[in-house]
Amino acid sequence: MIQSANFAQPSKASTFTTIVSSSGIGFLQEIAIGKHLLIGDEPIEAGGTDAGPSPYDYILAALGTCTSMTLTMYARQKQWPLQGVTVRLGHSKIHAEDCEECAIKPRMLDRIDREIELAGPLTAEQRARLLEVAEHCPVHQTLTSTINIRSRLA
Repeated sequence: MIQSANFAQPSKASTFTTIVSSSGIGFLQEIAIGKHLLIGDEPIEAGGTDAGPSPYDYILAALGTCTSMTLTMYARQKQWPLQGVTVRLGHSKIHAEDCEECAIKPRMLDRIDREIELAGPLTAEQRARLLEVAEHCPVHQTLTSTINIRSRLA
């Protein structure tokens, strides 16, 4: 557990749920999400100290977590014998011409590869449906939508 006097805590009146603060040590970041305290950093080869996950690691973790939760919830509602979900993810930058399914062709684009392992005696049809459902997890929908980010100085 991280215990730091430097962790910024949201005020009671704040609408923000996540606060990220620079620790003053390289790229090390202190992250407060409600009552949860995390750290973020960059790998050594990128100039960080590798003391925590990178920003892209957190994006992958969010997608993997949401995928697993969405599939678990769907299978429970259907009373399917899903016994567990493992999601493996990777992020890379690819040349746009390597993306056959992309309508817009910028020079480079982000690619997330997601492999989903389903445990349990599911039928082929149930497995196929769960793969379809994975495309609709809320984080997947957010990452594939147009996102509007508004920034301002405090």
